Amino acid sequence: MLKFIKGHMESIEGIEIYPIISLLIFGIFFIALFWWVFSAKKDYIKQVSQIPIETEKQKTS
Repeated sequence: MLKFIKGHMESIEGIEIYPIISLLIFGIFFIALFWWVFSAKKDYIKQVSQIPIETEKQKTS
């Protein structure tokens, strides 16, 4: 099965750019996520982390 796919992929011109583009998108996404995690304000993180607790308190009240 893999030989069948590989044979068709080798016959397509310019296909070697797609893995590079995929790697760049993957890398940029995780670099941006890493940057957001470390630059997010601590107050925002604390407020968002309390959301499940607040909804649980509202259900029991």
